[in-house]
Amino acid sequence: MASRWSGASGGGEDRLVSLPLSRIRVIMKSSPEVSSINPDAIFLTAKATELFVQYLATYAYRHGQGNKHRNLTYTHLSQAVQNSDTFQFLADIVPKKILANKYLKMLQKEKEGKEIKEEEETEESEAEEAS
Repeated sequence: MASRWSGASGGGEDRLVSLPLSRIRVIMKSSPEVSSINPDAIFLTAKATELFVQYLATYAYRHGQGNKHRNLTYTHLSQAVQNSDTFQFLADIVPKKILANKYLKMLQKEKEGKEIKEEEETEESEAEEAS
């Protein structure tokens, strides 16, 4: 039945999903809680994924700079994720692009901030012990 959905019987034009069902099956089986997967569940997961990606791309194109340039880039997608409450759950997966040297500077500042906090906490605990 799954072969009918994925177009494995030939043609390719009458495929209902364009994502490879075998890859989706492998991803789903990688979860330790999953022992067996119904082919219908694989098909529905593939179709839902395709519809979601289509919605994200359309949203990013319409609400971003994509329609001005008549193209869609990673930057447009990341801006859509950052600016929309609907896509906030993707903020870690589709982060805003930054240069490597800016990221290293951010890490350095963060590290320095943690060191300062640790020194303050140590001083406070020593003051409490002394009193």
